[in-house]
Amino acid sequence: MHDTTPLDRQPPRGGAGTAARRLLQAWGVLRSLWIYRIRGRHRHRAMDALYRQFLAPGDLAFDIGSHVGDRIACFRRLGCRVVAVEPQPMLVRVLRGLHGRDPSVVLVDSAIGAAEGQLDLHLNLPNPTVATGSPAFITAADGAPRWEGQRWTETVTVPVTTLDALVRRHGMPAFVKIDVEGLEGDVLQGLHEPVPALSFEFTTIQPEVALACIERCMQVGQYRFNAALGESQSLLHPSWLDADSMAAWLRALPAEANSGDVYARLDTGRDDASPV
Repeated sequence: MHDTTPLDRQPPRGGAGTAARRLLQAWGVLRSLWIYRIRGRHRHRAMDALYRQFLAPGDLAFDIGSHVGDRIACFRRLGCRVVAVEPQPMLVRVLRGLHGRDPSVVLVDSAIGAAEGQLDLHLNLPNPTVATGSPAFITAADGAPRWEGQRWTETVTVPVTTLDALVRRHGMPAFVKIDVEGLEGDVLQGLHEPVPALSFEFTTIQPEVALACIERCMQVGQYRFNAALGESQSLLHPSWLDADSMAAWLRALPAEANSGDVYARLDTGRDDASPV
């Protein structure tokens, strides 16, 4: 989930003091709420239709990298229970305000990785959408088209748990959404039994991450794949692809495609893109 385009308004400017940093961070959170929870309301119908292909009322969904919770809201509109995972402290406070009283939403203030431990999380204060625990992601974004002006200026240390631990604690989800800015492969390394369906974000600045995710999916289970570009909320391929075909499609993407999500579902012998 990326939005690196500028808004009509510029972020507040100030010195390097604590008050200025807090103001910049608050502006970034408000920006995200505007883009994904207010301005993005027109996407609700398309988003619900997309995820309805993987989820039914009463199902459990994991939202890894919840940001400001637009996917939480979607999963709840579909009648699902949600385990929402977000490591950014300010966004955790926002999510508690939005969803903390919902007994069907469990909020986990942690990162997800290959093993339990700790992670240095690099914050982009005016654009919390792209906070990352991956120095390689920051290096890849440096100077890349559509990533101009993105800066990671703060670091916080956050706890790390795994998908395996979440499954043990909360049960097997019907769907796992993963959006963690360059650490999608690490998240999948912490999963050792197949889930029915999942998605992971890809970027054209780090295609190798998405390719590693496809390989990891096939180590865990027999999956077929589809994809959506950006925030289109629409699957591109009329037929679900095997791993090699999905990898070839990703390699052929032009840089201006920027980002999107790969969807994976356990192979049931069906080749259409209708609901599972």
